[in-house]
Amino acid sequence: MSTKEEAPGLALYVHVPFCARRCHYCDFAVTRSPDPPVDEWLASIDADLSEWRRELCGTDLPALDTIFVGGGTPTLLGARGMESLGDCLARHFRWDEETIEWSAEANPNSLTADTAIAWRGIGVNRLSLGVQSFDDRALQWLGRLHDGREACEAVERALTAGFDNLSLDLIFGLPQEIERSWQADLHKALELGVVHLSTYGLTAEPETPLGRNVAHGRVALAGQEQYVEEYLLGVNLLGSHHFTHYEVSNFARSGYECRHNWHYWIGTEYLGVGPSAHSYIRGQRTWNVRDWQAYRAAALAGETVREGRELPSGEQRRMEALWLGLRTRRGIDLDRFGISEAIVAGWISDGRAIRQGARVKLTPHGWLVLDDMVAELAARTTEDE
Repeated sequence: MSTKEEAPGLALYVHVPFCARRCHYCDFAVTRSPDPPVDEWLASIDADLSEWRRELCGTDLPALDTIFVGGGTPTLLGARGMESLGDCLARHFRWDEETIEWSAEANPNSLTADTAIAWRGIGVNRLSLGVQSFDDRALQWLGRLHDGREACEAVERALTAGFDNLSLDLIFGLPQEIERSWQADLHKALELGVVHLSTYGLTAEPETPLGRNVAHGRVALAGQEQYVEEYLLGVNLLGSHHFTHYEVSNFARSGYECRHNWHYWIGTEYLGVGPSAHSYIRGQRTWNVRDWQAYRAAALAGETVREGRELPSGEQRRMEALWLGLRTRRGIDLDRFGISEAIVAGWISDGRAIRQGARVKLTPHGWLVLDDMVAELAARTTEDE
């Protein structure tokens, strides 16, 4: 998929807002519910989708290119919940079972062998495991419910169930006092034979327990030097094992890039359902009520679950397309964005970018400061006006 015209259908995101425990660094729209009300959630999702159908196309069934069930902890749905979700989606959409990319997130401690086998049989064909680390000390500090052994066992269960398209999430930039080896975690992931890795630097969001601990000096995050060193270690190590670094945080073996995420990065339409889910349809952005109980109440009462809408200006769309384009290995077309040759020459001279004809692509050193680069471009645009 390289252009908007090539996208054969919508990208659908379905948010599962339930977790058995909320991690202290998590800022997602989740609620603690070890035994979630799956039937109420399904009814709410169905109402959300019905609202979209009325707005978009009446009785026609839109085509889907990708489905991504995220959270939260989708494995808390179990086999029955995912099967019922599939039935619900089939009432509102059509898709080609041979070509659909159907991803689901999973936590190691709640991915049972039966669930993995059932999901694969239902049609889920891509699994993203929230491993974060294989180091028990790191996992305990992060507040995860699994240990390193359970993480490895979950990978084996997924592979045995037939998930050849298997991705792991790993976190780098943990405090030094944990004494976790980032290199060892990467080697373990490679040893297990996964085909996709998403690596994220730990951040302290202000409204999380971790954010408050950092603000009050009770926790010291990794310094900038460690953060950069670990990011580049991942880039180099995974590259030496034939993983393509195709987006700031994502690495894949050939043929296993996440198709769903490309919809976001290249600006095609996508639909999001569930608490806090965002959509981009017909040039308009919408977002849902964040709180699960408020979302549920509105949906089951037949009221709108949309919390807000906006129609981005031309300049907003341009800057977003610039930022998203620079996030990926495809880069941007200079002719489209009108960036001066002097700015580009500066990026290239200090190793932040390379140029290939009319296209500019960031290097890993550039990706480390991407937000600063785009902010600088936005400031220059404002000054020029």
